Amino acid sequence: MVNHTSPQAGPSPLAPDWLDYPEDSNALVPQLWAAGVARNDDGEIAVQGIGVSQLAREYGTPLLVLDEDDFRSRARAFREAFTEAFQDLCGGVDVYYAGKSFLCTAAARWISEEGLCLDTASGGELAMALRAGVDPARIGLHGNNKSDAELRRALSAGIGRIVVDSFDELERLAELAAEAGTTAPVMLRLTPGVHAHTHEYIATAHEDQKFGLSMAGPGAGVSGSPAAAAVAHALAAESIELLGLHCHIGSQIFEPEGFGLAAEKLLGFLAEIKQEYGVELAELDLGGGHGIAYTAADAPRTPADIAQTLSAVVRAAVVKHGLSCPRISIEPGRAISGPAGFTLYEAGVRKTVTVDAPDGGSATHPRRYVSVDGGMSDNPRPVLYEADYSVALASRTSDEPAVLSRVVGKHCESGDIVVQNAYLPEDVHRGDLLAVPATGAYCHSLSSNYNQLTRPAVVAIKDGTSRVIIRRETEDDLFARETGL
Repeated sequence: MVNHTSPQAGPSPLAPDWLDYPEDSNALVPQLWAAGVARNDDGEIAVQGIGVSQLAREYGTPLLVLDEDDFRSRARAFREAFTEAFQDLCGGVDVYYAGKSFLCTAAARWISEEGLCLDTASGGELAMALRAGVDPARIGLHGNNKSDAELRRALSAGIGRIVVDSFDELERLAELAAEAGTTAPVMLRLTPGVHAHTHEYIATAHEDQKFGLSMAGPGAGVSGSPAAAAVAHALAAESIELLGLHCHIGSQIFEPEGFGLAAEKLLGFLAEIKQEYGVELAELDLGGGHGIAYTAADAPRTPADIAQTLSAVVRAAVVKHGLSCPRISIEPGRAISGPAGFTLYEAGVRKTVTVDAPDGGSATHPRRYVSVDGGMSDNPRPVLYEADYSVALASRTSDEPAVLSRVVGKHCESGDIVVQNAYLPEDVHRGDLLAVPATGAYCHSLSSNYNQLTRPAVVAIKDGTSRVIIRRETEDDLFARETGL
């Protein structure tokens, strides 16, 4: 049932338990935003002093806005924190930025300039890294189904590591490297059976999924698992240089226990390899997946906290197993790019619907719907993972009471929801600008042309100056691959 009255102000029984009613709906929750974001004297959200109205006039909406200084600062924080925590153990840590979270040539250069390596997950991402001028020795290639063409390109470019995901791939890579007269630098991706607390589609270390070589088998350790068979094959192959082991337990994880358990299991496996073959593998990659704040209920850990926790586990494990500490590497992506960006939308249609009480009673409650000029084509994470986001009225402040709202897109899908639950001022109306924070990761990367919408521009702001790093698509771009015109 649709009505055109205003929803009642105050806490709504339709709101989830984690969503608190705001004392001040104009306030910005710090952990959701880049360091350079604040409201200016006119009440607008601004990035390094540049107001959102100016950004909308110059670049249009929807618009992905990146605080480059914040992005760089988060990258440095991981490099510095892990270097400090592991310096006496293994001389520091190699931090591989997970390019799948957000990648363009500009971002690849930022990562290189901040002293990080770059992890790619496809031939296209590898091409992007090489085009940006990233040192091939500091590039890794992931993927559960790499083509021969992708593997040949990685070998010819001389990238620093190829993360092998299956026995099939290991055999093919050995053959391709032998044909090319070279040696392939390999990390074996293992699934240690650690069940991280995250959405099932982004948990990647349990057995029932597509990634990695299982450590489970009829025997323990090197005596019978797929992982053990891959180790034996890699050590025997003349065209393979087995650098070490790799794992990744999932994404958007807050609890430290899963990472520690995975590290302990892989270090134990390294000890068994040493006992069986007399070889100490030189590297161990503990993956990424560190959570960020999408809502005020999220409490992400700092890079320093993550580094100190992991270093304590590794320190104890190498002593326990009598190992020299391998060179550790990690792969943060979302934790660098996510908080550095927000998406700017223009509000359009609004309406209020009446919803049955969640307890099944006879009472009904109002919910405000606010439509924006983007949606699941620029941020499919809510429909893919039921991901929660936050939103703020960006172009002004309001003294009106907050009402429970749902921000939705303009696509022809009922599941086209940008922000499932939020409290917005009651007077949000057509033409207002809304900002959704923490969209720097997995929004541009997952964006599409669904319903033939053009993808938004990406604007970076550094030292108080904005510039386009990815231009807005045009309708001509929609027709660029058509052959029948």
